[in-house]
Amino acid sequence: MPSVKLRDGETFERAFKRFTKQCEKAGLMSDIKKHQHFEKPSERKKRKLNAAKRKMRKLQAMLVH
Repeated sequence: MPSVKLRDGETFERAFKRFTKQCEKAGLMSDIKKHQHFEKPSERKKRKLNAAKRKMRKLQAMLVH
Protein backbone atom coordinates (compact mmCIF):
# COMPACT_ATOMS: atom_id res chain seq x y z
CA MET A 1 0.00 0.00 0.00
CA PRO A 2 1.52 3.35 -1.00
CA SER A 3 2.04 5.87 1.76
CA VAL A 4 2.97 9.54 1.73
CA LYS A 5 4.44 11.61 4.55
CA LEU A 6 3.59 15.28 4.63
CA ARG A 7 6.68 17.39 3.93
CA ASP A 8 7.47 20.66 5.70
CA GLY A 9 5.30 23.43 4.30
CA GLU A 10 3.48 21.09 1.90
CA THR A 11 -0.25 21.50 1.40
CA PHE A 12 -2.66 18.63 1.81
CA GLU A 13 -3.70 18.90 -1.85
CA ARG A 14 -0.09 18.47 -3.02
CA ALA A 15 0.44 15.44 -0.76
CA PHE A 16 -2.85 13.92 -1.94
CA LYS A 17 -1.77 14.40 -5.55
CA ARG A 18 1.51 12.56 -4.81
CA PHE A 19 -0.47 9.78 -3.12
CA THR A 20 -2.82 9.30 -6.09
CA LYS A 21 0.15 9.25 -8.46
CA GLN A 22 1.79 6.52 -6.37
CA CYS A 23 -1.45 4.54 -6.39
CA GLU A 24 -1.62 4.75 -10.18
CA LYS A 25 1.99 3.59 -10.52
CA ALA A 26 1.28 0.66 -8.19
CA GLY A 27 -1.71 -0.32 -10.36
CA LEU A 28 -4.27 0.09 -7.61
CA MET A 29 -6.57 2.39 -9.57
CA SER A 30 -6.97 -0.02 -12.48
CA ASP A 31 -7.48 -2.91 -10.03
CA ILE A 32 -10.24 -1.00 -8.22
CA LYS A 33 -11.97 -0.16 -11.51
CA LYS A 34 -11.72 -3.79 -12.57
CA HIS A 35 -13.46 -4.99 -9.40
CA GLN A 36 -16.25 -2.41 -9.29
CA HIS A 37 -18.71 -4.73 -11.00
CA PHE A 38 -18.88 -8.40 -11.95
CA GLU A 39 -17.66 -9.24 -15.43
CA LYS A 40 -18.92 -12.41 -17.05
CA PRO A 41 -16.21 -14.74 -18.39
CA SER A 42 -17.48 -14.22 -21.94
CA GLU A 43 -17.21 -10.44 -21.53
CA ARG A 44 -13.69 -10.79 -20.12
CA LYS A 45 -12.69 -12.96 -23.09
CA LYS A 46 -14.17 -10.45 -25.52
CA ARG A 47 -12.36 -7.51 -23.85
CA LYS A 48 -9.03 -9.35 -23.92
CA LEU A 49 -9.51 -10.31 -27.57
CA ASN A 50 -10.25 -6.68 -28.51
CA ALA A 51 -7.16 -5.53 -26.59
CA ALA A 52 -5.02 -8.07 -28.43
CA LYS A 53 -6.43 -6.91 -31.78
CA ARG A 54 -5.63 -3.27 -30.94
CA LYS A 55 -2.12 -4.24 -29.91
CA MET A 56 -1.52 -6.17 -33.14
CA ARG A 57 -2.85 -3.27 -35.25
CA LYS A 58 -0.54 -0.89 -33.42
CA LEU A 59 2.48 -3.18 -33.94
CA GLN A 60 1.68 -3.61 -37.64
CA ALA A 61 1.33 0.15 -38.07
CA MET A 62 4.75 0.63 -36.50
CA LEU A 63 6.31 -1.96 -38.80
CA VAL A 64 4.85 -0.37 -41.93
CA HIS A 65 6.34 3.04 -41.18
